[in-house]
Amino acid sequence: MNVGVLALQGDVPEHVAALRALVGGTSPRAVRRPADLEGLGALFLPGGESTTIARLLEAGGLWDPLGARIRAGLPVLATCAGFILLASRLEAVPGGRNPPTWGLLDVSVRRNDYGGQRESFEEAVRLDGVAGEPFPGVFIRAPRILAVGPGATAFAWRGTEVVGVRSGAIWGLTFHPELSGDPRIHRAFLDAAARPS
Repeated sequence: MNVGVLALQGDVPEHVAALRALVGGTSPRAVRRPADLEGLGALFLPGGESTTIARLLEAGGLWDPLGARIRAGLPVLATCAGFILLASRLEAVPGGRNPPTWGLLDVSVRRNDYGGQRESFEEAVRLDGVAGEPFPGVFIRAPRILAVGPGATAFAWRGTEVVGVRSGAIWGLTFHPELSGDPRIHRAFLDAAARPS
């Protein structure tokens, strides 16, 4: 299966390194233009700065084709900023403008809701369907899920707070599994993406 990482901005090298460790040193495809979507079997949308990523997607002519591929069933794992771009509802951010979204995950989200860079933290995350001990969740200027609609299912929690949801082939996380040194989420997502729907 051809696996890609959206490579416009953000923690792209960290996702690439996590994936190379899982697939025997083979580098995933860097997705930067519409042609890079050809034959892709799964895609990772990294964290970074959601407004910047949205602007670069638009400027490169990738916003509409990528949105269409995701709507058509392309398996996607989106973290932090990537997750924001998939949300159906973004709550207003004081003094800031929200980026556009594809509106494909039935969640209400607020950007940077835990605070700025200095308020970043690591905390255990409980995962449904991923075996083993709690996952080391890395939260960096993380968005907060305010509500989960009927079109999405929670599968990751920080205490009682939802920090990850799924909807069909789309997985969205408010934290950064690629920074944890723990491959379980990447592996579980790739295993699910490889299964016939």
